[in-house]
Formats: sequence, C-alpha cells, structure tokens
Amino acid sequence: MAITFLQQKKRQKYLLIILGVLIAISLLVVWQMFFIKSALTPVEQVVKTPEVKMDFKTLENPIFAELTPFEKILSFGDDTGRDNPFSPYK
Repeated sequence: MAITFLQQKKRQKYLLIILGVLIAISLLVVWQMFFIKSALTPVEQVVKTPEVKMDFKTLENPIFAELTPFEKILSFGDDTGRDNPFSPYK
C-alpha cells in the first residue's frame, strides 16, 4: 500500500511541475503580446503625391466642340414609392 501512495504523490508532484511550467509559459506569452512594446513598430512611409499637370489645350480641340450635353432627366412625379418601404404588402 505504501508504494501506491508514493507513486500517487510522485504523479501529483510531476503534475504540479508541469502545471507550473504551463502557467509560466502562458504568462510569458501574455506579457510579450500585450505589455512589452515591440521593437518592430510600423515604419511611417512618407508618400509624396505626384504633381498633376493639366494640359487644357486638348479641350480646345474641335472634336470636343461637337459634343452635346445630356438631356435633363425628368422626375417620375409625386407617386414614387411607398411611405414606409419596409412595411409588408397586404
């Protein structure tokens, strides 16, 4: 009987050691992820927008003078849609 108690106490000791190691590793991971600022901070890139140069001489081309504007779109009237579009049909 004494042998089984000793084996059980050995198992408990090993389980406590394994549990302690797992807790220490998890605390270390949490500490690394949340509390220590990373040395690899994102680098702010300075993006220079290219200068836009417009050539308005192309708009003076006679082809553009022949274009006609769109016609004005008329409204449908006063009876458009329902008062509450989410109400069910009856």
